[in-house]
Order: sequence, then structure tokens, then C-alpha cells
Amino acid sequence: MQPENVLVYALLGLGALIALWIFFRILPVGLWVTAQLSGVRISLIQLALMRFRKVPPGVITNALINGHKAGLVLSRDELEAHFMAGGHVQSVVNALISAEKANIPLTFKLATAIDLAGRDVFEAVQVSVNPRVLDTPPVSAVAKNGIQLIVKARVTVRANINQLVGGAGEETILARVGEGIVTTIGSAEDHRSVLENPDKISKTVLSKGLDAGTAFEILSIDIADIDVSENIGAKLQIEQAAADLKVAQARAEERRAMAVATEQEMKARSQEARAKVIEAEAQIPLAISEAFREGHLGVMDYYKMQNIQSDTQMRESISKPSTKDKPKE
Repeated sequence: MQPENVLVYALLGLGALIALWIFFRILPVGLWVTAQLSGVRISLIQLALMRFRKVPPGVITNALINGHKAGLVLSRDELEAHFMAGGHVQSVVNALISAEKANIPLTFKLATAIDLAGRDVFEAVQVSVNPRVLDTPPVSAVAKNGIQLIVKARVTVRANINQLVGGAGEETILARVGEGIVTTIGSAEDHRSVLENPDKISKTVLSKGLDAGTAFEILSIDIADIDVSENIGAKLQIEQAAADLKVAQARAEERRAMAVATEQEMKARSQEARAKVIEAEAQIPLAISEAFREGHLGVMDYYKMQNIQSDTQMRESISKPSTKDKPKE
């Protein structure tokens, strides 16, 4: 054999190997064989086209195999469409299988809608089969007699498959239950009646239909613990009395300030009046001198006025008690 022929045969062999590698790389033969042996009818061309559509053939094929083994009739096109929409194909198939085994009515359309809504459809089916227990945070409520109670409750819920799309979650359930507990305790005349019959809270809250519009169905509400806290009524009365005292003190201080201001004003007026009197008295000698000059006042008249003043001063000194007569302390 000539060297030229050997080179040609080597190139042909290499080309054949490359062609086989491309063939098996584009056409997942092993996956096709697995599907055929599992009873799923799917062609190699369809598996190859999945790769061109950027859909993992293994995900779709395994989902079809699982569904076929569980007795479900699934469509390859629907699974591909759900994957390209951003859904979780295997989770949807597992949910359909679990629902089928538990006799829960769940269609493929509803399962994909729940999955695209952001909820774990498989977990939802599990919660529907095995109810979940939710523990409420401590809820504080005050009875009509002013005693505060702190209540902890356990809420047993089951997933409502038909309400998973657009239904409220666990936070809404807990908030509504807390509101119902506060309302029930607040309407009680005495806190002792609540302590004696804690099931009254459960019955009242359950009768309100708190699971309406949520993704869950409330099966039961159990009161786990009730603690007696402060006497809020007495505390409020004390705080109200302290506030009233402060208001009364403020008003008294206002009246005192007004009285002080009035006193100061009266003193100012008295001083002003005294100043006017002194000023008027200072004008008397001038008026007497003017009367002498004009002839309206004679010497005898002046002496009579002086006698009257002296007599008046004497009477005032006699009427005042002497300092010697004051009793010694």
C-alpha cells in the first residue's frame, strides 16, 4: 500500500470519527434509547430540535418517563412550553403524580399556573395531603375589666389547591387569627371567663371564616398557652389621674402667676398714685404763695389753716398705738 493511500485512509477515518462525534453530540441516542425502553414515544429529530430551542432534552424526557410510569398522559409540547416560560417541569410532574395518588383534583393547566405564580406546587400538594401547623406569635389582648392576656395559638391549615393562584399566604392567616383573638378577648366581660373556657376563642375565630381569599383552609385553632399580664385598666386610670394632676397644677400655677401680675400692677398703680400725691403736695406752697400775691388769701386765713393741720396731726398721733404699749413677745 502506497503512503498516499495510507494518508487518505487516515483522513477518512478521522472524518468518520468527527462525524460520529457530531452525530452523537447533536442526537442524544442514549436518551432516545432510554425513552423507547420506558415506553415513551419520542423521535431523535424531536430530541435534536429541543437542543436548538435551548430546551434540555433530559429534563423533558425524564418528566415524560416519570409521568408515563405513574399513568399520566403528558404532552411534550406543553412541557417544553412550560419550561420556556420559566417553569419547573419536574416539580410540576411530581405534583401531578402526588395529586393523582392522593385523589386530589389537579390539572396540568392549574399545576403550571401555580408554578408560574411563584409557589412550590409540589409542596402545596404535600401540605394538602399532610396539613401544616402554624404557631402564632404572642397576641396581647385586654378584657373589659382591664386585665391583659397574652395568648399563643396553633393553627392547623391545609393547602387549598384552587386558591393557590392569587390567594393570600400564611402571614395573612396568622394576622387574621391574631385579630380574632383580640376581638374575642376584648368582648369578654371578665378575663376569668376566658381562662375558664379557652375553647371559646377557637370557636369564635373559626366561625369568622378567616381563610376566605387565602391559599389555605383552616382545619382547627388550638390555644396553646394563656398568660395573665398587667392590669391595663388600673394602669390607665393611674396615668389619667397623674395627667389630671399635672393639668390642675398647671392651671393653679397659671392662676398664681396671674395673681402675682395683678399684685405687681396694683403696686405700680399705687406708686404712681403716691407720686401724683407728692407732686400735688409740692404744688400747695406754690399755690399758697400765688394766693398771697393775688390777695385771695390773708394772713389770718393762713394761720387758721396751719392750726387745722396741727390739730389733725395731733389727733392722728393720739389715735396710733404707742410702741411702748405693745406686748413683749
